[in-house]
Amino acid sequence: MCTVTYLPLTNNNFILTSSRDVPYARKEATQPKIYTENDVELNYPKDGEAGGTWIGTSSKNRLICLLNGGFYYHTSFSNYKQSRGIIVKELLKVDDIRKGIKEIELTGVEQFTMVIVDWNDELELLEFVWDGEKKHLKKMKHESQIWSSSTLYDRSIKKMRKEWFSDWQEKNTFDQKNILEFHHTAGIGDSAIDIKMDRKVGGTVSITSVIKEDKKVSMKYESI
Repeated sequence: MCTVTYLPLTNNNFILTSSRDVPYARKEATQPKIYTENDVELNYPKDGEAGGTWIGTSSKNRLICLLNGGFYYHTSFSNYKQSRGIIVKELLKVDDIRKGIKEIELTGVEQFTMVIVDWNDELELLEFVWDGEKKHLKKMKHESQIWSSSTLYDRSIKKMRKEWFSDWQEKNTFDQKNILEFHHTAGIGDSAIDIKMDRKVGGTVSITSVIKEDKKVSMKYESI
């Protein structure tokens, strides 16, 4: 789960788009569909191996998107207690996201970053990082943002990608068609670091874009 962009729209609306980068050998995910779990309606594409998800919305007025890794590159262990994609589903179902983050047990879970948009009392954009030892929760400004996975990109490449995103914003209106084009085409012609990534053994396998327009929340999924 490599690149995530967030675009603010008027009236507390937004577009969040995620490029999923995984090994090509990983079992293909299923298309997004609506599930009811613990009396909560969820909409998400299901990971083909662990049964979790990297992006989903819920009837709790919430969207969660996962990126692998915390603040910095880390070396993965061979086994972990629980899939990070299952954690996404669990937090989609809680009543209070801050309380849910505080209470969820993450010992033995691999490092991750979650981008959370919650629109209950007010619209909040949150960044939740688990660094393998400690939880870090940060309220982000309701403005354009881009995240790149720390397991794939170092600081210099993250900075370069932010520059691409900044340049794109100067030339484009904020709509779903344009941001999807960014996720397909942005870069410098180097497939190892472009937004649509290909490193031979792994790369971008899908792009998912969620748009909230007042009470309507829709998800567009492209398998690549």
